[in-house]
Amino acid sequence: MGLMMSDDAVLIEKGKNPGDPHIITVNCPDKTGLGCDICYTILNFGLYITKGDVSTDGKWCYVVFWVVPSSGSHVMWMNLRDRLLSICPPSIPLFYAPNPCAPSSPVYLLKFRSLDRKGLLHDVTHVLDELELTIQRVKVSTTPDGCVLDLFFIKDNLALLHTSSRQEETCEKLKSVLGDAIIGCEIQLPSSQYDSMQGTNACLSPGTSEELFRSTLSESDPRLQALSPDITELKRANVNIDNTLSPAHTLLQINCVDQKGFLYDIMRTLKDHSIQISYGRFSTVRNGHRELDLFIQHNDGKKILDPDKQAGLCSRLKLELLHPLRVLITSRGPDTELFVANPVELSGRGRPRVFYDVTFALKSLGICIFLAEIGRHIAAGREWEVYSFLLDDSCSPKFPSSKQIVDKVRRTLMGW
Repeated sequence: MGLMMSDDAVLIEKGKNPGDPHIITVNCPDKTGLGCDICYTILNFGLYITKGDVSTDGKWCYVVFWVVPSSGSHVMWMNLRDRLLSICPPSIPLFYAPNPCAPSSPVYLLKFRSLDRKGLLHDVTHVLDELELTIQRVKVSTTPDGCVLDLFFIKDNLALLHTSSRQEETCEKLKSVLGDAIIGCEIQLPSSQYDSMQGTNACLSPGTSEELFRSTLSESDPRLQALSPDITELKRANVNIDNTLSPAHTLLQINCVDQKGFLYDIMRTLKDHSIQISYGRFSTVRNGHRELDLFIQHNDGKKILDPDKQAGLCSRLKLELLHPLRVLITSRGPDTELFVANPVELSGRGRPRVFYDVTFALKSLGICIFLAEIGRHIAAGREWEVYSFLLDDSCSPKFPSSKQIVDKVRRTLMGW
């Protein structure tokens, strides 16, 4: 006997007037980490959560989020609904229809050559995002003749990339955006010669690794430039645990600076600690800050009573809210190299839209990218996704300072 999810498990109500938030309602069986999966999906579609309500009895959950699109985002609402439906646990017995679970996509290699120009990498990333093609790994390099060779290892969220029509659609879309600049485009399953690229480990010097993954921001290091006033605000995150208000639940109270991925950062931390939310609410921004009250339990239904586990959870949440993304500028001989890093979930999933946001920030600064790579790195007892960009200062008459680059990239990533 198969199982399926009712179509009304996910409802999306569009805002009545321009600028009004859209309302996403998810009503389905519960599982530990479902809130994280929902927040990941919403963030991946370029949406910002303004407020929300979450409740569950341990078996069934009811989630309501008010969301607004990020600037410039074109949201495919039906695709978002289908994706949210796909992460909901099944609930209804199904006797006659085929198994509704969408097949997972293998990793494909998108390989193309084109003439180089400003913003090229972001334009390609934007096309892949609109086509619901998720970038797993990338290696982009500029050849001596001024051409760009792009190798994108991608997954198709629609699981259709094995068809010639889907491959043709992808290449045609790229050609329509890049125009005469594109020289060739092909999509295939990667051969064994690309195995090493798919498992790329980030190549970091000891000094870069130490600086990138340390747990505190430097007030003085000119490479980090940490410290515009809004970065200093991150240090004011407060996390408290109270076991006196409920006989069955632990109250987790969080006060933190607002940023577009703040709820995802909280949810993924709770998921990695096998903690489920029974009830939670957060309202719109007040003075640039968010306040959340979450009633939580271990996934075995018990309160968080162990002092060491309480301290560990609070410490990890503060760290994630203080430093959700790492941004660092270094010198590589005469060249400038930008590193961006984010923690990887225990499931192995990285943060959504990082590559998209970084390439957008660099394009807006008029900076060309000579080389780009995505890799993984183990540091501080956890896995990180590391994005490295070798920047080309020859295509801009006035190359921005390191401070300007880091500030723009961080603000774009945080949604400020």
